[in-house]
Amino acid sequence: MRPGVAARLPAAEAVAIVLNEGASLDDALRVVLARVATELAPTVRSLSYGAIRGFFRHAKLLGELLSRPAGRLEPLVRALLSVALYELEDRRSPDYAVVDAAVEVARAGANARAAGLVNALLRRYLRERARLDAALARDPAARFASPAWLAARLRADWPEHASQVMAALDTQAPMWLRVDARRTTGEAYAASLREAGLGARAEPRVPYAVLLDAPCDVQALPGFAAGLASVQDLGAQCVAFALDLQPGQRVLDACAAPGGKTALIAERQSALHQILALDADAARLERVRDNLRRGQLAAQTLAADAGAPANWWDGAPFDRILVDAPCSALGVIRRHPDIRLRRSAADLEKMPRVQERLLRAGWSMLASGGRLVYSTCTFTHAENRGVLARFLSEVTDADPVPPASWPDRPDIGVADPYGWQILPGEAGADGFYYAALKKR
Repeated sequence: MRPGVAARLPAAEAVAIVLNEGASLDDALRVVLARVATELAPTVRSLSYGAIRGFFRHAKLLGELLSRPAGRLEPLVRALLSVALYELEDRRSPDYAVVDAAVEVARAGANARAAGLVNALLRRYLRERARLDAALARDPAARFASPAWLAARLRADWPEHASQVMAALDTQAPMWLRVDARRTTGEAYAASLREAGLGARAEPRVPYAVLLDAPCDVQALPGFAAGLASVQDLGAQCVAFALDLQPGQRVLDACAAPGGKTALIAERQSALHQILALDADAARLERVRDNLRRGQLAAQTLAADAGAPANWWDGAPFDRILVDAPCSALGVIRRHPDIRLRRSAADLEKMPRVQERLLRAGWSMLASGGRLVYSTCTFTHAENRGVLARFLSEVTDADPVPPASWPDRPDIGVADPYGWQILPGEAGADGFYYAALKKR
């Protein structure tokens, strides 16, 4: 099999695993890349991510081309068509080469009948591209590959921003770095990257954030192995503004894995009395330890359920608590486009119960005068302001800390009655929500 074709079959197989088994794309890629030549891995990864990112747009196109719903195609054929449509949209390869390769992959991975169908559909797409593109232009949800439930939620929660957010979610996320502000600055590190031949700029509103012109292998980053820089989205880095860390404080990171925010806490305030990084998943907690070791940072780690403090808490209150709650993760779809296939409207209804449990437990461990920061990587009102509104209606000793009063908070995002929403794509960031509550 020719090298270009050899990359397309595993890419389609990875997409089919997501469709068939509900696996994450990262997990699916781990399966298929185990049997792929190392030099083909970047192409396989790029094709599979592109196909998943455009999946719902491709479904619309296939619905126009087929006499039956695209969902009735066998998963591998459906996945292969998405890979090919992504390539045709991308326009980096000649159209004829994409079609020929897709047909060859269909013969190798499915059967001759499937190859004939793939050939007919793709050639018809090329003949009718102008008409099909016009149909997409009339349907923003399809154009930006948003499932109906996600488009409906955005229009309900963010009517003025819905199209902008859908467009942002249909793009590839940039690569942001967080530098260790104890040892360097964003400007200085960006200059060292440019000297190493990597295009980069510092983000002036977040002085320890650096944006790369293009993603690269972390081993190419100066000082990465020694913790001088870490990969972390700009939105995630903004947690420091909500926490307002001070020397001598006892800090709990209640849902710490994979450890980026724990490391940021340790970097931003080196004179804390204690940092306890907690996570219910012992395996994921090992990633927290790895990040701390690489950054030469001090924090205690504990595998435990933050929602059940009676099982592990020593009774000593915390001055700062970060509840980075499990959520629908819609704000990070650019990095994990399979979220659109693996989430549903029903999932969104379940999340607030989990989040409220963690919020109540965290509040019980907070010192008087202390601050709890509630955060998510999503933008739904139900998971953010809705959770806070219910919590504040139940307790009598909590006061929201207005985002306008947070020291040095960058002028991005949207404030609401309880917190601060960064929408996907704003300032190049993923979507994050932060709210700070002070205990009387």
